[in-house]
Amino acid sequence: MNGVVISSLGSVSIWSKRSAWVAAMTLAACGGAGGGETAPAPTATVPPTTPPVVVAAPIVLPSDYKLVWADEFTAAGLPDASKWAYDTGRNKEGWYNNEKQYYSKARLENSEVRDGKLVIMARKEKMTQQADWGGQAYSSARLLTAGKQDWTYGFFEVRAKMPCGKGTWPAIWTLGSAQGAWPAIGELDIMEWVGNEPTRMFSTVHTTSGSGGSGSGAATQVTDACNTFHNYQMHWTAKQIDFGMDGKIHHTYVNANKGVAQWPFDAPQFLILNVAVGGDLGGAVDDSIFPVQMEVEYVRVYQKPR
Repeated sequence: MNGVVISSLGSVSIWSKRSAWVAAMTLAACGGAGGGETAPAPTATVPPTTPPVVVAAPIVLPSDYKLVWADEFTAAGLPDASKWAYDTGRNKEGWYNNEKQYYSKARLENSEVRDGKLVIMARKEKMTQQADWGGQAYSSARLLTAGKQDWTYGFFEVRAKMPCGKGTWPAIWTLGSAQGAWPAIGELDIMEWVGNEPTRMFSTVHTTSGSGGSGSGAATQVTDACNTFHNYQMHWTAKQIDFGMDGKIHHTYVNANKGVAQWPFDAPQFLILNVAVGGDLGGAVDDSIFPVQMEVEYVRVYQKPR
């Protein structure tokens, strides 16, 4: 259910069905992707289970890769507008997976760089003064590089600390830049985590070869995601995509050479950082936790020189 619509004014709207991990539930189809396209509805599945304890292979930045894009969040105030846009496209209609947040645009209360970190803050408040308010009881922010920067292949590393509390659903992920239906454009979830299951972090690949876009994923144990910074990593090549945390791989997706339905990942993807509230995966919300925040120390993208 994705299409990226970039208006003549430079605003960005993404029609994105986030990975809805509820067993045996079929969610309604999203709105069109522009130009009259209509995206199909996904079939939700159970979240990836935590694998048996094994010695994890390392995920390492190749020595011949060079830094091609980064944000170190050194300038206080709103996020750098030359690098980040805001996705507000489903505020009025309501966000996917029954999520409960309103995503604001360029509002310090929800997205601010301070003390050398990007802070995405979710708050319990009704944005009734906004024309696109859809009745949500919470505010947050969803930042993305669409229309500003995207990449085909590379080593991605985001150092971040998750928000604590039940009902939080932060994510670090990418979507295909080409307009089209989800999941045909491809989705790479570098990191998803929910406060209702605080010891599990998971990474998932979504393509049309997965049933209803349900994808291929795996989870790993993390006992301190909401009070400690960790490095969330992805190494994407033409052959495979490795997902890791703190230098250890927990999931690998291999190019099986079965066509674009299985591998739409020879085309650019852009990066997204967001904190959702509640919904089919976020679950029941504990209102006593707010405000809560995801902190991002840096975002770095490396590629092999051509």
